[in-house]
Amino acid sequence: MKIALIGQDIPMLLPTLMTDLLFAGKEPADLALEEKNPAMQDLLRGYGDAVLRKAGIGGTLAVSDSREAVLSGADCVIYAGDCQPGSRFHMDRNALGSDEENDPGLTDQARVNGGLGGLMHALRAGEEVLRLCDAMDECCPEALVINLGQPVARTTAVFLNRGYRCYGLGRTPMKGASGADTYIRRLRIPPERAEVTIAGLPGFAFLMAIRDGGKDLAGKLKKAAENNELGALSRRWLDWWGALPVGDVTDHAEFLPAQPDYIPEEKPEFGETVEKRRERILYMNTVREQGAEKREGAMAQLLLLSKAPPIRPVKLALALLRKETAVLEAVTRRNGRTLPDLPPEAVIEANLALRDGEDVTESIRLPVALAEIMTEVDAANRLAAKAAAGDREALREYMEEDPALGGLDRLYCMEVADALIRMHADVLPRLCGGEETIS
Repeated sequence: MKIALIGQDIPMLLPTLMTDLLFAGKEPADLALEEKNPAMQDLLRGYGDAVLRKAGIGGTLAVSDSREAVLSGADCVIYAGDCQPGSRFHMDRNALGSDEENDPGLTDQARVNGGLGGLMHALRAGEEVLRLCDAMDECCPEALVINLGQPVARTTAVFLNRGYRCYGLGRTPMKGASGADTYIRRLRIPPERAEVTIAGLPGFAFLMAIRDGGKDLAGKLKKAAENNELGALSRRWLDWWGALPVGDVTDHAEFLPAQPDYIPEEKPEFGETVEKRRERILYMNTVREQGAEKREGAMAQLLLLSKAPPIRPVKLALALLRKETAVLEAVTRRNGRTLPDLPPEAVIEANLALRDGEDVTESIRLPVALAEIMTEVDAANRLAAKAAAGDREALREYMEEDPALGGLDRLYCMEVADALIRMHADVLPRLCGGEETIS
């Protein structure tokens, strides 16, 4: 089995990837990692070799600056990339703002997921995905794709539109202030007994049930929300749609019109901060020099694992490739029949139940009002994915359909989007290749 690792966030994820592969999964696979920086290549090789020696079951880690070499013959591609996310986001934010003291412009639309900012993020990220798909078409056209690239709903749709079997993992709704784990602790359910059912879209998922011994306790959480114990946004969305949000509620808000008590972050975090990167490199270097067996190396490895994001792409990849029977949390994929209140082609996020590798997830019904807003958000997600491939009609439709643009002049938004696309022309060749503008 060969697994190709592509994207600038892969080094941050490598400790968990290798641990899940070698120690939990007992799979001596060949890993191939794309890395352009020679010094980082040496660090990653040395770190990987130390972990492979510790596991002692075989397998290899090859690090190369050649995408073709990394992808050649891959059974699975794990993608965790983006297009200069931090710097490009701030370009968008500056352009959407205004110098006039009493006129903030469209700063509220500087978002990671929905609205004008989310559109631009999707176009840039989609271009990176399409370049990867071009290479995969030549090197591994049958490969399974596990997509971690933000915004996950839209980049997953790009892979699906290109014909790849793709599953995604976004910022997990199972963790965090409004995550399933927080709800479990609030209800004092032993984690090993908790059964959580979530359903929705990546970044826009909701709690359908939370059971202890077969008894659904979601009603207690709804009562807490009605008593304003879970925050204003959770209360508002429960009133509107009959369900509680699960995961980071700021993600949910980005898919909606401006909320009176929510202001998008000025400096959202994309991947590692500089400080976290330095710390990771220090720990990886310790493992490389000391080995994963000795005390210093073992401690450094534990610290790396403790700071890793909670997403588990290798666990998902192995379950699909080895045709396992398993239940995996919060997996992004094409809907099919899982959420029958949404279109079959919707890109959803819900638990995935596998039996011998086949999807046997039971259907989940949504409250009517929730299904309606999810249908709107999903339509915008898939239109953005089509626009990333150069479809200007999809771009126009996005301006009409995106609920995050509610209350704004849609024609003006089209003009702003056109100006933003020109500003990013160096990374959007499919939309800036001499074709007519959208305005």
